[in-house]
Amino acid sequence: MFDGLQMNLGNLFRTSEAKTRSLSPENITGEKGRGGMCELEDGSARHAARDLGKKWKVNPFLVIQPGETLNIADVAGPGCIQHIWMTPTGKWRNTILRMYWDGEQQPSVECPVGDFFASGWGEYAPLSSLAVCVNPGSAFNCYWPMPFRCSCRMTMENRDEEPMTIYYQIDYTLTELPEDTAYFHAQFRRVNPLPYKQDYTILDHVRGKGQYVGTYLAWGVNNTGWWGEGEIKFFLDGDGEYPTVCGTGTEDYFCGSYNFENQKSHRYETFSTPYSGLHYVSQPDGVYQSQQRFGMYRWHIMDPVRFDTKLKVTIQALGWREGGRYLPLQDDIASVAYWYQTEEHSVFPELPDRDTLEVI
Repeated sequence: MFDGLQMNLGNLFRTSEAKTRSLSPENITGEKGRGGMCELEDGSARHAARDLGKKWKVNPFLVIQPGETLNIADVAGPGCIQHIWMTPTGKWRNTILRMYWDGEQQPSVECPVGDFFASGWGEYAPLSSLAVCVNPGSAFNCYWPMPFRCSCRMTMENRDEEPMTIYYQIDYTLTELPEDTAYFHAQFRRVNPLPYKQDYTILDHVRGKGQYVGTYLAWGVNNTGWWGEGEIKFFLDGDGEYPTVCGTGTEDYFCGSYNFENQKSHRYETFSTPYSGLHYVSQPDGVYQSQQRFGMYRWHIMDPVRFDTKLKVTIQALGWREGGRYLPLQDDIASVAYWYQTEEHSVFPELPDRDTLEVI
């Protein structure tokens, strides 16, 4: 019997026993028949709804105070998150998104909210892909399937000194899961500057069986010239000094070529496709914005990197020096790694403090 998962145009006509549920400020529990019940005096938009009253968009958003961590999801399974939409205000690096599956104490997802949605530089840049979409008005959308057997909990932490407002909707289905279901994970890292002649580590200390499914990089250059000669490397199942999977250049890995350069204008050309993109390029303004910054994503939806016991992912920061020689760079690099694995997962590295996270 069809379980309501793995949705595509080829199975939209099939019925199932799966049940649709949705979380939002208008239905914080996701329970059937409980949406839009907020009393006028309790609503975040009570002033706007004062003439119309209950049922008229009384509580469409929540406010998270400085230092507060708010539950935005706490539901029982089995089931699967199928879509997340949100539009948080404030500095996105100062809002931390965490996800916990089946009662675990350590999060399987821990990431600044902007970086999770491939928007690490704190500015709107349109993105149209299968897994993540960023739409006008800084609307974040995620379509990674996130299954859970017993429970799902999501939190948002406000590390800023100002309150932040969040509109959100988390669409999920309650259904039985296949026995071979693995859990969704996402981990953030940032180094600035990268030490000389040192590879940047995207992910390490993964233990278990699963598949790596995506990379987002927020790359800030700290020098002039081309910066993307470095190779990405996937060390699988105990690889030593040399990896099983080795790329040929940064732009190659992100499915571009020849410096992402438009051959007529001789400028960077942004692109956003279902599986990969260079969707963000900032240009120096000659005064205060002195550095170039880039946002890139690569989703391994059709070519997941499978591992049985261990996984490590690194990338080199490499440019050119005189004489046609490679130059190891010391750039500002932040990343999000996305993968599925069997539990339990290794404890993540401690998230950097607010100053270290800051976009500077």
